[in-house]
Amino acid sequence: MKSNNKTNRCSKTRALLHRALSRSIGLDADWVRNHIAACPKCQRRFAAIGKVNLALSMIKSQPQKLNLLMRANRQAIGVLKHSLRQAPKAEKLRDAQPEPKLMDRCSKYSHSAANVAACAAILFLMKVGVFSSMGRFQSQGKEVVQQYYAAQAGQDLADEIFNA
Repeated sequence: MKSNNKTNRCSKTRALLHRALSRSIGLDADWVRNHIAACPKCQRRFAAIGKVNLALSMIKSQPQKLNLLMRANRQAIGVLKHSLRQAPKAEKLRDAQPEPKLMDRCSKYSHSAANVAACAAILFLMKVGVFSSMGRFQSQGKEVVQQYYAAQAGQDLADEIFNA
């Protein structure tokens, strides 16, 4: 119990520190805004960061092909100096492809799996329904035949045949 309280205190303290630092050093701080307003070099840098953020948000909002990682890596490697472009790790990055998640790989089979599950459920329900109906028909048939023998041959003979 003590470690849980200590963890809660630590996380609250970290959150408070993060908020305080964000206010004093973050982009919302007055001195940062004043500097960016007066410094053309920082204005260009923040404009470039804004463009990158916009591009990333557009990439996230649109479905991409699986070779996006490979294309991005090739562009990034092309910017590096020659010795780094020829490094073995760069060759691996050049052809890197993301591994789709298991659910993404299996999503094309979801309709088939749902159909198989529905068929299995229908078969199960039919089997339960048929067997319960057959048992009822069998017991009703036995009663009818027993009544017939009782009427035709006598109750003693019918009891002897059906209770044996």
